[in-house]
Amino acid sequence: MTFHTESYPGVSAVPSEATRGFVFNHAMMRIKDPQISLDFYTRVMGMQVLRKLDFPEMKFSLYFLHRQTDGESAPQDDGERTAWTFSQRGILELTHNWGTENDPDFKYHDGNAQPQGFGHLCFSVPDLAAAVAWFDENQLTFVKRPDQGKMKDVAFIKDPDGYWIEIVQPDLLKHLGR
Repeated sequence: MTFHTESYPGVSAVPSEATRGFVFNHAMMRIKDPQISLDFYTRVMGMQVLRKLDFPEMKFSLYFLHRQTDGESAPQDDGERTAWTFSQRGILELTHNWGTENDPDFKYHDGNAQPQGFGHLCFSVPDLAAAVAWFDENQLTFVKRPDQGKMKDVAFIKDPDGYWIEIVQPDLLKHLGR
């Protein structure tokens, strides 16, 4: 038997045929300084920049990042790579409004301060302890370490703009919510 969905009030048991082929492609976050954020997401989190799009008339740039699987490659042609990027899953779009990096007082709302809104991103890792050691080596700020609080085996770190990132090792979470 194939799993379809858990059932709760408001959940449609069967997706509408009109949604066939819909794919969650990306989530967007605004960043203050692209050099600092790109270093974090590429060096520390292991993502790659698939595409950068500049919009000079509106004074902003978009960076589309992805963690490609082994053997996966994006097309070389810019147009083909743009189309390919918008067909993927698990893309992170970083939006930089030009000039924010030059304002020492500029800061985006992280979604976790009041009033709360956006919560966090999540990365799955193969070895939570090794990931925590890597984050410590890179002097990242922890919101929560895996041994803290009531929910064990889950960590939260902050990115350069203060956004929270949950870090999980999937096989350690079989007990979660039971």
